[in-house]
Amino acid sequence: MSTSLVTGATAGIGHEFARQLAARGDDLVLVARDTARLEEVAADLRSTYGIAAEVLTADLTDLAQLDAVAARLADRERPVDLLVNNAGFGLKGSFLDNDIETEQAQQDVLVRAVLRLTHAALGPMVERAERDGVVGGGVINVSSVAAFLPRGTYSAAKAWVNSFSAWAHQEYADRGVTVMALCPGFVKTEFHQRLGVDRDASAPKVLWLEADRLVRDALADFDRGKAMSIPSKRYKAIVTATRVVPRPVLQMFQGLGRK
Repeated sequence: MSTSLVTGATAGIGHEFARQLAARGDDLVLVARDTARLEEVAADLRSTYGIAAEVLTADLTDLAQLDAVAARLADRERPVDLLVNNAGFGLKGSFLDNDIETEQAQQDVLVRAVLRLTHAALGPMVERAERDGVVGGGVINVSSVAAFLPRGTYSAAKAWVNSFSAWAHQEYADRGVTVMALCPGFVKTEFHQRLGVDRDASAPKVLWLEADRLVRDALADFDRGKAMSIPSKRYKAIVTATRVVPRPVLQMFQGLGRK
């Protein structure tokens, strides 16, 4: 039996990761802010898939609560085999429209939480791999195609996630641990509803992805030991284009997803 810990597990991509990992037979540690929703999701996954599901309520903007999750990951007596750093949120306003504490809270979730939780998870994973001579586990950091575009602090945070994940993959793959960045584009989840934008008006229909397909392909890429997973041919083409298109042209896409 394997155990996976998923942050932001009650909705969207995180919930889909929890569901598909449970379908594989993984026990789960589910992390989110809403205890009632966590309990509901955990109960459903237990009854549907016959797995164990532990609930860990935490607001990752709060350092003490974040460190409680890190302590769970660092617990050698209850090893976690896969960490999915999925929790996150966007901001509708531009940089100067948001107060600095709101911007800081976003960075705390998108950067600080990924840093601290990955650090807590990697130590035990590398130890198990080196001690037992087997794959020690892995980390999936949910990033974004926005990381390749100049679109404010959200994009900057996701660019950090990509760079950090690429380095960690290179550093630890030979030691039995896979670290992969998942870079979705627009996904049909609660993300844009929480952001307060009209999903249908914010991006062309062709760019929207289904969460179940996204996660299924991501887990397949992770199983193959990839350092990065970019969903669908259209998003692979977009990422390729960002490497050759001049930055002033890329800046034309700043408003996409905010209507």
